[in-house]
Amino acid sequence: MGNCRRKRSESASRKIGIRAGADGGRLTRRELLAASAAVGLAHSVPYFPSADLEARSLPRSANDRFRIGAVGMRYQGTVIAVQALAYADVVAICDVDRHVREQARASFGSTPAIYEDYRALLDRKDVDVVTIGTPDHWHAKMVIDACLAGKDVYVEKPLTLTVAEGQAICRVVEQTGRVVQVGSWQRSDSRFRLACEMVRQGRIGKLQRVEVVLGKNATGGPFPERPVPGHLNWDLWLGQAPLVPYVEERCHYTFRWWFEYAGGQMTDWGAHHLDIAQWAIDSFPVEVEGKAKFSNIPNGFNVPVDFSAWYRFANGVEMTVHDTGRNGIMFIGSEGQIFVNRGTIAGKPVEALADVPLPREAFRLYDFDNLSRPERAGKLEAITNHMGNFFDCVKARRRPISDVWNQHQSALTCHLANISMRLGRKLQWDPAAERFVGDEEANAMLSRPQRPPYSITAA
Repeated sequence: MGNCRRKRSESASRKIGIRAGADGGRLTRRELLAASAAVGLAHSVPYFPSADLEARSLPRSANDRFRIGAVGMRYQGTVIAVQALAYADVVAICDVDRHVREQARASFGSTPAIYEDYRALLDRKDVDVVTIGTPDHWHAKMVIDACLAGKDVYVEKPLTLTVAEGQAICRVVEQTGRVVQVGSWQRSDSRFRLACEMVRQGRIGKLQRVEVVLGKNATGGPFPERPVPGHLNWDLWLGQAPLVPYVEERCHYTFRWWFEYAGGQMTDWGAHHLDIAQWAIDSFPVEVEGKAKFSNIPNGFNVPVDFSAWYRFANGVEMTVHDTGRNGIMFIGSEGQIFVNRGTIAGKPVEALADVPLPREAFRLYDFDNLSRPERAGKLEAITNHMGNFFDCVKARRRPISDVWNQHQSALTCHLANISMRLGRKLQWDPAAERFVGDEEANAMLSRPQRPPYSITAA
């Protein structure tokens, strides 16, 4: 992140661990942060592939077709695999649910091979790129395993389940030189992009406050335990999470309402909106206070019924997050304000663009923006640009617009609020050390116990 100068590791085979509190589980960021200044979240640092992967990391011809292994094939997993077809052929599909993988296979005319275990897919030498559309608690391990197997990766947001996972991913991507794009596609939506450009260029004066609305978490339970369906590998679906009896509502779409597998709206919508907010703020949080009400229903959804959060950033900007109101992001400055969501961008500074335009080329939020691509807005249109940016960066061996360093920070910001909510108190955060200040109970929540053999370690 920022202008940090990372040292290349000697080998991609070094043991990777994510134990909270261990020096090996943190990234050094002292060079990133001046005490009260913005630190340039969007500054680009090129990938440096390790020697054993240099041959696979050379730039490719624009006419080359890549070969994809797609993992996690429910709705969004299939969406991203289909979007990738403009650049690549899907040769392998993996899902722990036989019904899902067989239905997905029928969507691709190339009749790809199908797998239950993603590790068998990663063993294929003909797979260049892996797309990952699994539940959140599988993202980190699959990204790490894919990078160590020499694959480039497009992974759905949020990048991580815990802060420590993000630290481990950043180390592995740095060591291996793989290109990893996170599916926070709002960065490729022209409306969100324009809002960030205008804020960063002072079109609302000095940014003072950001107000974010995410929406309510789902509520429900208690839910009945049921026999595991014959078409589902429940143990593999659970992965690192605790082994529990099968409950239908823990699985597939509703996994996001359980802390064991996700983080509720704070990491679901938050991975989108807080990412955009931080892109514009251009700084790191140093203080957070989350407030929440929990239903505490046995064997029921366990994310908050009601929640809110407040942040202070190193550059003095404050940000609030609420679960009620108009979904979107409001940027409030000394000379105006801008509201943006998936349907609109509005405010007097936006209206003023008719007289004082903001050329796309005038200010680059990233050094490999592919500004020649047409401006697009809306989910599928934005993913078209997002996927295009990914494959352009795979060919050129460059950092994509939604790389692991900025997405580690965006997910981290979401995790900080969830930790504060669960502890019920305000927390001080050291963004250079990536630790809470003087609160070991909070620091213990930067990672979680992991169930063997699915723990995130790699040789």
